[in-house]
Formats: sequence, C-alpha cells, structure tokens
Amino acid sequence: MERPERAGAALGAQPRANGCSGAAHGALRNGYVRGLAAPDTQLNHIVHNGGLYKRPFNEAFEETPMLVAVLTYVGYGVLTLFGYLRDFMRQWKIEKCQNATEREEQKDFVPLYQDFENFYNRNLYMRIRDSWNRPICSVPGAKVDMMERVSHDYNWTFTYTGRVIKDIINMGSYNYLGFAQKAGTCQEAAAKVLSQYGAGVCSTRQEMGNLDKHEELEKLVARFLGVESAMAYGMGFATNSMNIPALVGKGCLILSDELNHASLVLGARLSGATIRIFKHNNMQSLEKLLKDAIVHGQPRTRRPWKKILILVEGIYSMEGSIVRLPEVIALKKKYKSYLYLDEAHSIGALGPSGRGVVEYFGLSPEDVDVMMGTFTKSFGAAGGYIGGKKELIDYLRTYSHSAVYATSLSPPVVEQIITSMKCIMGEDGTNVARVQQLAENTRYFRRRLKEMGFIIYGNEDSPVVPLMLYMPAKIGAFGREMLKRNIGVVVVGFPATPIIESRARFCLSAAHTKEMLDTALKEINEVGDLLQLKYSRHRLVPLLDRPFDETTYEETED
Repeated sequence: MERPERAGAALGAQPRANGCSGAAHGALRNGYVRGLAAPDTQLNHIVHNGGLYKRPFNEAFEETPMLVAVLTYVGYGVLTLFGYLRDFMRQWKIEKCQNATEREEQKDFVPLYQDFENFYNRNLYMRIRDSWNRPICSVPGAKVDMMERVSHDYNWTFTYTGRVIKDIINMGSYNYLGFAQKAGTCQEAAAKVLSQYGAGVCSTRQEMGNLDKHEELEKLVARFLGVESAMAYGMGFATNSMNIPALVGKGCLILSDELNHASLVLGARLSGATIRIFKHNNMQSLEKLLKDAIVHGQPRTRRPWKKILILVEGIYSMEGSIVRLPEVIALKKKYKSYLYLDEAHSIGALGPSGRGVVEYFGLSPEDVDVMMGTFTKSFGAAGGYIGGKKELIDYLRTYSHSAVYATSLSPPVVEQIITSMKCIMGEDGTNVARVQQLAENTRYFRRRLKEMGFIIYGNEDSPVVPLMLYMPAKIGAFGREMLKRNIGVVVVGFPATPIIESRARFCLSAAHTKEMLDTALKEINEVGDLLQLKYSRHRLVPLLDRPFDETTYEETED
C-alpha cells in the first residue's frame, strides 16, 4: 500500500447527489444534489442520482414528531426518578436487592460497573428482559418453535414451563435467503461431509487444520465476489476485529462511519491507529475529514499519514440503510485512500445475483481494496471471509491473528457455505430465485408498513426494516404483544440505539411466503393501533438536513 501524501485527480465536473432522486411535482426525496465543480457553484436543478448512481437510491428517515420526542424524554425522566427511588429503598433494605453489587471491601477500588449503565440495567433492562434471549428449540427458519418461560420476580430469574410454543413466524433472524433449514440440498451435503470429516478440525490453518474443503471454499468465494483471492475465517466478528490490526497501525488513520458494527470499532481500536468518525452516510462529513487529513497530516509532526483507511458497511443492521458506495469510492480515489467494506448483511441479500452492494450499484470489485463479509446470514452458516488482491490475502495468511491462532472452520459448516453459494450462483442445477424473492418480500413489507402509518427507517431495498417505537415502555410491550400473536420480533433500545430511538427490527427472508407476511402485517397493524405506534406524517427529512456536528474526535495512543 502506498502512502496518501497528496490528493489524487479530481472526480470531474459531474454533479453528485447525496442519495437523492427526482420525485413527483419537483419534490426532493431524501437529499439534495451537490456539485463537485467550483466551490461557489450552486446547482438548482435535480439530476437523477447525480450521475454516479445507475439506479434510484431512496432512503427514508422521517423526522420524529415533536410531541413523541417530548413524551419519550418524559418517559425516561419518570423511569430515572423511580429508579433512584427503588435504589434508595434497596439501600435501606425496604426492597430486596437482587442485582450484582460490589462488596464493601471493594468500595475503594475502581468500580466494576459504569454507574449509569448499571443503573439502566437494574431499573429498565431487567423489567423488559423477557423480550431478549428467548430460547429457540428449532431451526431458525421462516417459522420457529420457542420454549415458554415465566418469571415470578420481575424478570430477575426465569422458570421454564416445559411447554413449547409452536410455529412462531420468525421476523428476527438474519436468514435472508432461507438457507437455515433442516432438510434439502444443503442439509444433505453437510450431513455427508460430517460423516466423512467429523464436526471439528482441532487445529489452525497453518498447522494441521487446512482441509481440501477450505481450499475449495476460498476459490469459490473469490469467484463469487469477482476478486483475485479470498480467505475464510471461523468467526465473523473476529474477521473484522483481528484483521484490521493486521492492515493498519500507528501512524495510520482510520475514518469510520459513526454507526459501524462493534467488530469494526474493536478492530480499529486494537490497531493503534488514529480513529476519526464521520456522520452516518454523510459524504460531506467524510470528505471534510479526508481533506483535513491530507492538509494537516499527523498531529504534532505534520508528517503524511502512512495509510488512510475508510471503514463502511454494506447494510447497516440497525438503520436499514445502504452505504453510498459510488460516492465513497469516488472520494477514496480522489484522496488516494483505501476502502474496507463490511458486507455482513449485504452479501447474498443485494444485487441481481446476490453478490452484494458492489453488484447492487453496478461497480467493479477492484474499486474496493478489502471486501469483508460473513457466512452467518445469507448462507445460513458461520464464519467470515476477506476478499481482494492476491498480495493482500497472502499477507493476511501470515500476519492475521485470526488465521494464525484461530481454529479452522468446521467441515460441515464449510459444506453448507459451498452448497448454498453454488445454489445462489445457479451452479447446482436448482436455479432457485431466492435473491429475487427476498427483494420482492422486502419491497412489499416496507410499502405496507408505510401505508399503515408507521415510521420506517432505511433504504427501500434493504431487508433490514426498523420500525420506530421511541418510548421506553413500548419496547417490552411491542415484543410481548407480538409474541402473544405468534410473531417473533426483535426489539432494540439503548445502548444498541440512541436513547430516544428505540425500535423493532424486522429481518425479511426469501423463505417468508406472502401469507406469512400478510399475517405478520395484520398483527403488526393491530398492535400498532393498540400501542399507538403510528407516528408517521409522511414528511421525509433530507439527509443533509439531519443534525450534523462537524466536530470529530480522535483515538490515539498519545
């Protein structure tokens, strides 16, 4: 990798859109057009996706109604007051204290828990803990079986009744293409390999854990992605957290989207590189950081950065948004930086043939320096991969901690990936149109929820569909009411989201039939009326109008 000592060639005079497309009657949909020509040039007309996009790119982030925002803050205020009251009662033994506390002799040491985080866990999370960690006892397919459990002490402990709740429509698993199944081609192939190779490898790739199946998988992944070479890893999270430190280090700069996954954040911190955060999918924020990095260089010494690495995701799993990849690549080329693309949620789920966000935008895989993805979602398996140039992959085989120290992928898991990937590519003769079915389910489900009046975040092509709940009391209520109606959903709150942006997150699958989706939509509509969740006023907020703080922060060893 060369050092980005000066900016590269200009992108040309073509106008760039921050994710906009022309709408009816001249209205704007999620963004304004901005030119890259002279700084003083003001573009007054709409250009379809700015010339960089070959297809419409529509994302919706509807503004939170003022009354809802106020009531949400009031709700957290009431929770906080009652939380302090309950803590007072626990301190004076009026109420039984069931949470983990530090012993008296530890009071002078650094606390084991952050004060607010522990306070939040005691007084809010525990009250609605039944919404999470629900025990599933079946394949995580379109429908699941769930073990029933009850609590007699407000969710501090649970007791299993022995009853199994059957045929719950699963709207929460990342089973995008429906390969999580207990029968079929993938299951038969995995069972055959299990009998031949066993369940585990018991060694690393560099020792006795390199099977012919691993070699076959990596060649297939490289061909699927359209890159020179690829390497597979046993854990998706470790693919990010252990490989980023092998690519950058001290004297390097990482520019990370503010909503990147925890694995990317951990990998960036472990690398020892300087980290600067840009606003989510905001190209003005990213370009400003790139300009500052080129002009000012490293702090104090003002030397050029050794490398500048941009970290982005294909689909953001909490927002349902898709990365503005054409603009990111344009900026990457302009400022001679490098691009690390995490396609955990987009590989298999986007693009005409399921090859991810690069294919979705009609771009070349050569424009992405490091293509990362996981097998845990669209392929119904486990593990992750890195794809790119042969020199990059050869380097990672030697220097990646996940390659040197981690045990290899289990052979049946490898076979599950190989069989499902060949199915997506149409090489097994089945020619199953799973990718197209997922796209149809996604658009139908999103359109119906919007028509009902819910506030839905994200891109219209994203199978991750966040439905905004906002108020803390409605997090648990929504999950419980849906379970009563045999619909399994994932509800999400702080700290996984901003404290006033609690939501339910639906994940669509090609395995969902229209009847299943209609059943789920009917129940969601009823619960929405019951809990008064239909906040939408159908006023979309242009991305550039969302709050933008130009300040950034750095994480350095210094």
